Amino acid sequence: MVQTIIKPVTLEEFIEWYPDTGLRYELHNGVIVNMNPPLGDHELVIGFLVEEIVTEYKRLKLPYSIPKTALIKTPNGTSAYAPDIVLLNRNNLVNEPLWKKESTITQAASVPLVIEIVSSNWQTDYSTKTNEYELMGIAEYWIVDYAAFGGRRFIGNPKQPTISVHSLIDGEYLVNQFRGDDLIISPLFPELKLTIADILKRIL
Repeated sequence: MVQTIIKPVTLEEFIEWYPDTGLRYELHNGVIVNMNPPLGDHELVIGFLVEEIVTEYKRLKLPYSIPKTALIKTPNGTSAYAPDIVLLNRNNLVNEPLWKKESTITQAASVPLVIEIVSSNWQTDYSTKTNEYELMGIAEYWIVDYAAFGGRRFIGNPKQPTISVHSLIDGEYLVNQFRGDDLIISPLFPELKLTIADILKRIL
């Protein structure tokens, strides 16, 4: 990641500044950060997961959708993240003051699930964003580390592709990790049949 502006900016300034170039940016503690263009495999993983999740919530007739782009404003108001996949609860969007004009979410009730696909900025996904999503009260957060980018303290030694599912229990994330042919356990989608091996088959 490359920081593009040094002086701290507000969320409002960030949204007003955001260019229509197709590039992705996030606001990290008042600093605008240019997100590196995703690798081809990264995009394939996103596409596969979106297909699986959309199929499941349609089967269950849930009022969800997955936007192309949406920002999540953190509780302290100095950061705004653009997750790789954000599942929206359409029923709560009427309560979102920034959604109509700025595609920005401020309430955990609007976000049943966030998914980050790990790339070279793995520290942010495993540390900063985990803490922020937990503080915000987002019920479920997946970290999909298909290429084992993450540090050994997060995915073990030897490193191997891992899906970390964070579930909010009494205000704190409980983390379960799944590797190989392990079926993930998702509180939101308990009948979802998904493994990291399934994901790897799509990119190999």
